[in-house]
Amino acid sequence: MKSRYLVTTADERTWPTGKPILFLGEWCRLYNRKIAWEKLDAKILPYHWDDRSKLYRDYQYLRVLYEKLLAELSIILNELHGVDNSSRYWRILIGPWLGFFTQMLFDRWEMINSAQTKVDILGVRILDTPLNQTVPLDMTDFNKLYLDDFWNEAIFAQILRAYPNIHIDIVRVHISENLTKKHSFIPASEPQSWKRIFMRTLNLFLQKLYFDNEAFFITTYLPLKSSLMLQWKFGQIPKIWHTFPSSRTSLDESTRNWSFKVLPKNSFETILYKMIPKHIPILYLEGYSNLQKQVAELPWPKKPKLIFTSNLYCSDDVFKAWSASKVEKGSTFVIGQHGGGHGIHKWGFLEDHQMAISDSWLSWGWDSPNNSKIIPFGNVKIVNHFQEYDSKGKALLIQMSLPRYSYHMYSIPTSSQWLAYFEDQYKFITELPEEIRKQLVVRTYSQDYGRCQKQLWLERFPDIQIDDGIIPINYLIKKSRIYISTYNSSTFLESLGMNIPTIIFWNPSHWELSDNAIPFFNHLKEVGIFHETPQSAAAKLSEIWNNVDNWWFQKKIQDVRQYFCHQFSRVLRNPINTLKNILLSTEKDRFHRKV
Repeated sequence: MKSRYLVTTADERTWPTGKPILFLGEWCRLYNRKIAWEKLDAKILPYHWDDRSKLYRDYQYLRVLYEKLLAELSIILNELHGVDNSSRYWRILIGPWLGFFTQMLFDRWEMINSAQTKVDILGVRILDTPLNQTVPLDMTDFNKLYLDDFWNEAIFAQILRAYPNIHIDIVRVHISENLTKKHSFIPASEPQSWKRIFMRTLNLFLQKLYFDNEAFFITTYLPLKSSLMLQWKFGQIPKIWHTFPSSRTSLDESTRNWSFKVLPKNSFETILYKMIPKHIPILYLEGYSNLQKQVAELPWPKKPKLIFTSNLYCSDDVFKAWSASKVEKGSTFVIGQHGGGHGIHKWGFLEDHQMAISDSWLSWGWDSPNNSKIIPFGNVKIVNHFQEYDSKGKALLIQMSLPRYSYHMYSIPTSSQWLAYFEDQYKFITELPEEIRKQLVVRTYSQDYGRCQKQLWLERFPDIQIDDGIIPINYLIKKSRIYISTYNSSTFLESLGMNIPTIIFWNPSHWELSDNAIPFFNHLKEVGIFHETPQSAAAKLSEIWNNVDNWWFQKKIQDVRQYFCHQFSRVLRNPINTLKNILLSTEKDRFHRKV
């Protein structure tokens, strides 16, 4: 490959004019900016994690590194803040950010390293970005930043400047725009109906009627009625608890002049150890005293015997700080499964993280002989839910989108591999007869991530029916005869659990299954529910189209469906009593372990 100028992101301010270019990855080429890049003298660097065995090896390395970093950071933060919190406390609070940032930085580092070793790089343009534009306030802020070209360009730039023995001409581009990063998002106010106002007022009153040691339930994924009933069965006045945004604190670079004592083992770790003090969220450093004050003033129970949530464990730092402080004092911490990939993905950081921070983890049906924390329960998203469908209706094709840049690691398509996923969708529709194609609805993912899903679809199939992911899914299912799931998440677990005719297909090389899940998917494959190629899935849909119900309600199909759902999407007859007994048992187990 001839000598080229490096381009790291889609930010065109860094693109050289009239020179040969090496795009660091497909993320540099926004589809709606095709006019800007399609005629350039440009090549794209192969993505290092297209080697999926390398992806898994790297994850194993980063897991070990993460534990070492967490142990060191726990000591450092205790010293900085004059506290004596356990490593579990810090794991609950900072663990998600530390895992995400470490894994993201490794990916960015590897691509820079690959470019350095494989191509003669003539130069690179980087934005002269102030540090205060790239440091997140909290985890919620971070989850917005890492999706953006601006933040990723800054990270690549910092890696390039810190890269050892680099021989690249680095040109700084002055930013003339007025960049004011907003640390919080305030949604537009919505019209309030009298019913909503009444319920909110009633709930504010009920929230004051609590005991300091009562069980605390928040965003459990249970339907509202079931959530209130569960609290009643615990002998508590039912209420709906709400979360609170993090308090704002300004960046103070003088508080970031500390370093790790542990020695790095390689060049990547050297850069990582330098960048963590720069990028750790403000709330964990400058804003920690304000966070502690906010936690102390929360109108939540002071000594909850039990804390149960299904999705606040990752992004809500106020909840994490509160729950971590309560766990330190003996509260039982229970997390419920909130997505379909758990127990099915071969590996994943967030699943590992949840297991590490919780006392008990409630699955949608599966368990593990190697982890006593996992308690089989059932799919809380379909509790007491019946879904109609139309046996003469349309075909509903469910799509997913992913960030263009890698984020936390688990066994899914990563970064540019989404393009291969989309090509499989294209192949599936191409294989369908015209009769079915006319009755197909493509539901695009509600978050586009710059993928230009709708534009891509309409350029391939100008007459295709597209739903933009905003209409409630139940409305679309009601008008469909079959549900087609294309990725490993909760979508097909819900449709199978509600006994909606379902076809599933995905590339097994990009959606690696756990050893425990493989036999169950083999059974789905044997009866034509699960397919590993778009062609096979399209052939099955064509075969059964004229009478989907005749196929779906065959005894062998239903037996396999029920067998699979018992493991991964269990439907319970009396879910609230079952859940009450499970939660009470976890509380007792915690007490006995303490004794």
